[in-house]
Amino acid sequence: MNIVIKDVHDIEKMRVAGRLASEVLDFIGPHVVAGVTTEELDKLCHDFMVNVQDTIPAPLNYAPPGYSPYPKSICTSVNHQICHGVPGPKKLKNGDIINIDITVIKDGYHGDTSRMFIVGEGSLAARRLCEITFEAMWLGIEQVRPGATLGDVGAAIQKFAEGFGYSVVREFCGHGIGTKFHEEPQVLHYGRPGTGVKLIEGMIFTIEPMLNAGKREIKEMPDGWTIVTKDHSLSAQWEHTVLVTADGYEVLTVSSGTPANPRLKSQAA
Repeated sequence: MNIVIKDVHDIEKMRVAGRLASEVLDFIGPHVVAGVTTEELDKLCHDFMVNVQDTIPAPLNYAPPGYSPYPKSICTSVNHQICHGVPGPKKLKNGDIINIDITVIKDGYHGDTSRMFIVGEGSLAARRLCEITFEAMWLGIEQVRPGATLGDVGAAIQKFAEGFGYSVVREFCGHGIGTKFHEEPQVLHYGRPGTGVKLIEGMIFTIEPMLNAGKREIKEMPDGWTIVTKDHSLSAQWEHTVLVTADGYEVLTVSSGTPANPRLKSQAA
């Protein structure tokens, strides 16, 4: 396994790319309202990335082996869509939940992050799923330190999520990131403590759990990209890009509008 350890120069570039990716989510948030189409959200984000930030939308025309080129600049996964939802003409309506996944390239480095948005009020069940998924991501992030393992990260997420009756999607995972969109290692959101890759200072990877309100089984849609829950249950995902530091972690995908770690509030209370 060829894991690229980042040096000071790489880390500074990744901080910039991460902040810019997060700022796209700050920008698009107010536009996530009933009546807007995901295609319109894609165009707004594309124009902001290209014309305002001078960044490259990494998903556009991205084509890993076996896939046709991805046709849009962002991923928009609505309700029972788990990930890689392709923006289209369908309008959002009150009560929908949507994950918007942003990856930008700046000076050759990738910043990758996603957030959940609720259109209007949202049901109690939908809000709860989004909140628990957010907390599960942070619980995984909090395991990151030199000497810990990726199994520690996955186990913490899995135990927390399943404790609330949610299932963890297993076919998609976090990943190393840097000058390439997807690098080693793969970051599973389930597992056993003490197993898997040992973390060392300078690793950078995403933690991006996908939790389903129902069963974990998935289905791929005919577009070859959009992944949905097989039982049509709601799904939520949050994502940050994380650096392993000398004594813990640093979240790189942070901007003025980034939602705070909810666990810090509960620990302080």
